[in-house]
Amino acid sequence: MTAYFIRRFLLIIPTFIGITIMVFFITRLVPGGPIERMIAQAQQMHAQGSGFSTSSGSEQNQPLSEDQIEALKKYYGFDKPVIVSYFLWLGKVMTGDLGTSTRYYDPVWDMIKERIPISLYFGILSMILGYGICIPLGIAKAVRHKSGFDNLSSIIVFMGYAVPGWVAGVLLLILFSSSWEIFPLGGLISDEFDDFTLIQKAGDILWHTVLPLCAYVIGSFAVMTFLMKNTLMDNLASDYVRTAIAKGLSFKRAVFKHALRNSLIPIATHFGNNISIILSGSFLIEKVFNIDGMGLLGYESVIERDYPVVLGILVISSLLLLTGNILSDICVAVVDPRVQFK
Repeated sequence: MTAYFIRRFLLIIPTFIGITIMVFFITRLVPGGPIERMIAQAQQMHAQGSGFSTSSGSEQNQPLSEDQIEALKKYYGFDKPVIVSYFLWLGKVMTGDLGTSTRYYDPVWDMIKERIPISLYFGILSMILGYGICIPLGIAKAVRHKSGFDNLSSIIVFMGYAVPGWVAGVLLLILFSSSWEIFPLGGLISDEFDDFTLIQKAGDILWHTVLPLCAYVIGSFAVMTFLMKNTLMDNLASDYVRTAIAKGLSFKRAVFKHALRNSLIPIATHFGNNISIILSGSFLIEKVFNIDGMGLLGYESVIERDYPVVLGILVISSLLLLTGNILSDICVAVVDPRVQFK
């Protein structure tokens, strides 16, 4: 098993290089990079200052000289071939330097580090709610298959699955914030947060957490609930469970002592993948609720062509996803002793 996990860890290196080299090449090939954005902003400022429209001729309103543009390209590494720029960037990443934002001019790692706790907060709450609701619900649906409870809960779960989380977030904001004014319109804290007591601060954060958390988890119930239900039903129909019941074991004990543990194996395979989701946040949900987490940072970086931040988030997300896959294998081995990795 040790040799297997060593191989899996070694495979992280070529997989990581493959992911990053593909995204790095895409950022260099798509039009409208950070240099073009800076030139457009300079043109806009120049036009506003001189009272001309930017549409009257880009060359006449060009406030940057060719030497200045070349200096910018050299500063951001756009003057070199793509493959050379990639390996220079990769060399910096290996030393822990993710570069500098072309939009805020701050170190990328500092920007990501500030937002990780916010996305981690929502990610952990979402995971606890997801596992805490889906596993018991899946068990209840399996033992009450084709009952009224099973049918009604299936309708509710599928309705939640059919609606994207950010769409649900917009609907929740319209109903509970704009129309009924029960919850705030966005953000994580109120403007008077610094003046609150400790208990008031905790209550204020929870007040701002309810709607985004609902948007996070509303679509995550279907897959895990039905995975739990179907796996448990397969195990309940197995010979070893029927034999246990035939020997006098109660149905309840047969479920929780024999069938449940084997049914948790598919659930365990997804556990490691949650790590990248927990830390990466959701681009659109954080945008809808104006939550300054990793998701909103990534969304704004893509829109503003802030490629160092985009690549920095990609590095963190890729490493978490690859490590999470290995953690899933470990979880499977812990849950099912029959699994032997070679």
